[in-house]
Order: sequence, then structure tokens, then C-alpha cells
Amino acid sequence: MVRGALLRFASWLRSEYDFPVRVPVYLSPHPRLTTLHGETVTASFFAPWQPDEEPYIRVATGDYRAERAAHGRDNALASYLHSLAHEVIHYQQWLHSGEISERGVVVRARRMVAKYSTTVRHP
Repeated sequence: MVRGALLRFASWLRSEYDFPVRVPVYLSPHPRLTTLHGETVTASFFAPWQPDEEPYIRVATGDYRAERAAHGRDNALASYLHSLAHEVIHYQQWLHSGEISERGVVVRARRMVAKYSTTVRHP
């Protein structure tokens, strides 16, 4: 369920935005991830500083059943779309300036998901 929703969203993202550097997205079956800095998060973007390393995004999906029970299917799936959109914004920051910042990312990710929502009935 989550994988399918994220695949559809990723397909739409590729049709709307440029991805000149390949950025794989890995889905984790765990409810949380631990970053290289030891932070516990629901999603992360790895921004390499070495040109021979590839960036990547990870999204934790292990709490889908609990999220669905608490918030409903569409809202639960939308939260994963928002997590992916948030990390795509960081990817864009990395591409354009090399600097990663949280400033404005939540709003931009929300707009990205809202734009996508106009193209589908359900996530």
C-alpha cells in the first residue's frame, strides 16, 4: 500500500521536477530511522560531499498500520508523501547550493503534495 502510493508520487515527481543526479529512495520497514548523526527521524536525505558518492533518500514506513488506524488510509499515506517531498526539497537544495537547511522546507513540501493531490483522488 505505502510502496504503491510512493511509487505513484515518485513518478509524478519525475514528470514535474528535474532530477539530474540520480537519487534512489529506500523504504525501511522500521517505524523510525537513525541518521549518520545519531538522530531518530521518519525520513532522511544523504547529501554526499564526495563526487563519486550517490545521494539517497530513506523513508521509514513501519508504522503504517498504526497511522492508518489513528488517521485513516489517505491521511496516513499522505504523511509518507510529505516525508518524501520534504527530502526531495533537501535534494533540490543540495543540487542548487550544496547547503541543506530546514528553512521553508515544510511549507514547500506541503505545497508539493498539495499540487500532486490535484492530480489524484487518493494517495
